[in-house]
Amino acid sequence: MTTVDWSAWRRQEPAPGAEGLRERKKRLLRQRLSDTATEMFLERGFDAVRVSEIARACDVSEKTVFNHFPTKESLILDRGEATSAALRAGLAETDRSPVEATLEILAEELRTLTSWLAAQDDPRDAAARIGRFGALTRSTPSLRAYHLDMTERLVAVAAEALARRGEGARTEDGDDRPGGPPPGPAGGPEVQIAAIALVGLWSVQYRSLARHLAEGTCAPDRLHEAVTADVRRAAALLAGGIDTDIDTSVACGTDTGTTSGSETGLATPAGTGRTSPRTPVHPTVQNMPR
Repeated sequence: MTTVDWSAWRRQEPAPGAEGLRERKKRLLRQRLSDTATEMFLERGFDAVRVSEIARACDVSEKTVFNHFPTKESLILDRGEATSAALRAGLAETDRSPVEATLEILAEELRTLTSWLAAQDDPRDAAARIGRFGALTRSTPSLRAYHLDMTERLVAVAAEALARRGEGARTEDGDDRPGGPPPGPAGGPEVQIAAIALVGLWSVQYRSLARHLAEGTCAPDRLHEAVTADVRRAAALLAGGIDTDIDTSVACGTDTGTTSGSETGLATPAGTGRTSPRTPVHPTVQNMPR
């Protein structure tokens, strides 16, 4: 069976510098299993293909398939660990805001995909394949459920990383008030809503990509510009609240049940009794094209 190198447009972990022959064989077999499975799923439908058929097509045992992929769904949705690792590392770098770190990961994933498109002999056919891939994952209940589970795990990773940022900021500030509120945990409301919002940018990118591909935007450079603009517009809405307040609220153990509008990043216009967003303080995000 002739297959497309689907892994070429998914975010890749850097190859080990001293990768041995055994590790290389395992990596290449994993790629071949995923690529073959993807082609078979696209041709016949996810539910119509058995794992045993994929194993036969790759001349391995069914057990070998499951040694590399714990579930049938992970054969096609197999980049969750790489994205989680990238997000964990990005949010740990406190010299960048959470939104900026997330945007960099998304930009790298988009660059990988559009570079793959540019390298194809027929970009329009390649774009159609990507569209079919997305349609398959959206139309298959088990794949939708698996994707939702991946998203929830990514939110948990983001929440843990944001909580650690807050703990670090609290330590640097020397805030060890006796009896004071502890740093916000990963399950705290500020951290949870920030994590959900950051991970939501992946959904914005996926939907934007699907929309522009459906509209016929197949030129890699135009596709990259259009999707990037959509993601940055969404990110601009997050910059004021997350970038300005998440580290401070977590570090200080903010109790959102008792704080005023000005303390939570919202300003109350005089005489209105209502809140409006505080002006964001991160020009890098705010000056992004809309």
